[in-house]
Amino acid sequence: MAECTHDCSTCGEACGERDKSSFLEKPNELSDIKKVIAVVSGKGGVGKSLVTGLLAVSEQREGKKVGILDADITGPSVPKMFGITEKATGNEAGIYPVSSKLDVDVMSVNLLLQNETDPVVWRGPVIAGTVKQFWTEVVWADKDYLFIDMPPGTGDVPLTVFQSIPVDGIVIVTSPQELVSMIVEKAVKMAGMMDIPVLGIVENMSYFECPNCHEKHPIFGESHIEEIAAKYGITNIAKLPVNPKLAAACDKGMIELFEGDWLEEFIKKI
Repeated sequence: MAECTHDCSTCGEACGERDKSSFLEKPNELSDIKKVIAVVSGKGGVGKSLVTGLLAVSEQREGKKVGILDADITGPSVPKMFGITEKATGNEAGIYPVSSKLDVDVMSVNLLLQNETDPVVWRGPVIAGTVKQFWTEVVWADKDYLFIDMPPGTGDVPLTVFQSIPVDGIVIVTSPQELVSMIVEKAVKMAGMMDIPVLGIVENMSYFECPNCHEKHPIFGESHIEEIAAKYGITNIAKLPVNPKLAAACDKGMIELFEGDWLEEFIKKI
């Protein structure tokens, strides 16, 4: 390591002296965002985008002004869940997100592509730069909550988000499988490295509730989420069931009409 000059702008070392605020980007001048929450998972396929959508809708039902920044550039699914098909527009002031039927503002790469099925074949730095633009160039206006739907893993985009955007906390999404507990711990440790608090853990596909007898069946294995949460001092936990109606609502672009109280207590603590 070279001798420290105390000039972080010219240094690539991740030392304790580094001022993390020096990396933060300013939002669009017409944006006023009170709280930024990133929704993360250590692996794909656990329902991270679903949880992002449910959190946003739950806060919107509480009278909050909510937006979703879809940072999963190569696998965007938020617009489809909200039934958004129109494209984002812009002018000299910036890019404008598209509002859902019930006024959740969404910005996603699919709102910029000519066809939503066009693949995004970009290298990591370009993807990370696009996510940063969604923060600096999008006119989010007044928002109580901006949820960031993160791509899975702990690579370029999560690092860019945590360094460039003033994230107030993260929500970790997991599933009951034994393997996932290790992935959750990776996400918790990354948040610790970036000095970002973990606001809670949501376990998706936690159980199936029989519609006749209402007994809950852990069809993907017994949950270990309480053990993991206790290990890291996390007290805010929610469990989502395997629910065919919820899946159908997402497929039809009607997530805003979901019925369920699974996140009512959870959102009070984020």
